[in-house]
Amino acid sequence: MSLTKLIDWLDERFEIRRDLERALRRTVPRHATGAVYCLGGIAFLAFMVEVVTGIALARYYQPNAALAYESVRVITYEVPLGSLVRSLHYWAGNVMVAAVLLHMLRVYFMGAYRKPRELNWVVGVALLLLTFTFGFSGYALRWDVASYGATSIVVLAPASLPFAGAWVMKVFLGDLAITGETLTRLYFLHVFLLPMAAFVLMLIHFLIVRRQGIASYM
Repeated sequence: MSLTKLIDWLDERFEIRRDLERALRRTVPRHATGAVYCLGGIAFLAFMVEVVTGIALARYYQPNAALAYESVRVITYEVPLGSLVRSLHYWAGNVMVAAVLLHMLRVYFMGAYRKPRELNWVVGVALLLLTFTFGFSGYALRWDVASYGATSIVVLAPASLPFAGAWVMKVFLGDLAITGETLTRLYFLHVFLLPMAAFVLMLIHFLIVRRQGIASYM
């Protein structure tokens, strides 16, 4: 059975085409046709580029303190198109951070966080923090002198917490100091926990926008 016949067969029983047309064909409000209203879409596109290039990079990257830096060098200079894929991953990450930040500023200054969109504002703030965490954890995975120093500044901060400082350090670092296990945990955070959380939050974000429409505050 060809793909077309399969789709026709399913459509005859479940009316898939009708539901898709209802979901996808919606009139965009006149006020929402400006470039600033495309920032959320740009951020989502950059995220998808990050997912695709990240999967490709994970094929060669070694989340091991002794091998991480060398694996990055191999990706950059020896793997076919490795430098291109790594550059795409790097720049898409920068675009994502900028787009999400500008998107949040647009929502704030246009008052689109007001009732009844308070929940979507909270979800958006969570996505902004998630984006920053993506950037930090990805930078740390290079495991060179610069990224190690930046990681030291950020991840050792919880040590100053009263009472719970040592416990938090062990949870995030695996020890009371930065070790190879720290890199492993950052890698797990970057390639699994953060993407899963991002997909869930973006789904909620899109569903709320779909339900409430685009704010018209100016």
